[in-house]
Amino acid sequence: MPSEGEIVADVIVRGDGTGFAQEIVTGPHRLIADEPADAGGTDSGPSPYDFLLAALGSCTSMTVAMYARRKGWPLEGVTVWLRHSRIHAADCAECETKEGKIDKIERVLTLEGDLDDAQRQKLLEIANKCPVHRTLHSEVWIPTRLAL
Repeated sequence: MPSEGEIVADVIVRGDGTGFAQEIVTGPHRLIADEPADAGGTDSGPSPYDFLLAALGSCTSMTVAMYARRKGWPLEGVTVWLRHSRIHAADCAECETKEGKIDKIERVLTLEGDLDDAQRQKLLEIANKCPVHRTLHSEVWIPTRLAL
């Protein structure tokens, strides 16, 4: 259990305050996040929303492939295409929110291999059970504080 004031993190993000570029450190991995030039960044790395889509896409692909392996199905590859946009809530018949704007993430899967229709439909269902998808659909609590 960390002591009071101790900072414990799985991911550390640092910026120098002069622009949007950020260094992301997760274990031995080093990544860069930035905004595109037309948004005031230097385009030195993916945007935060690109990372969000990458998290969802990689989790989706991993979950679908793991399920197919466990079932012994002939899945040879998974490609996940994602796009983020903001839309008017009134344009979403399935959404609870009816006013203002909402985030929309479009996700399209390409499944390679000799799969029958039932297997493809089951893998589509499994895609919606990946942990990141579940997180995005659940209540998220993000307590934030200043370090001592």
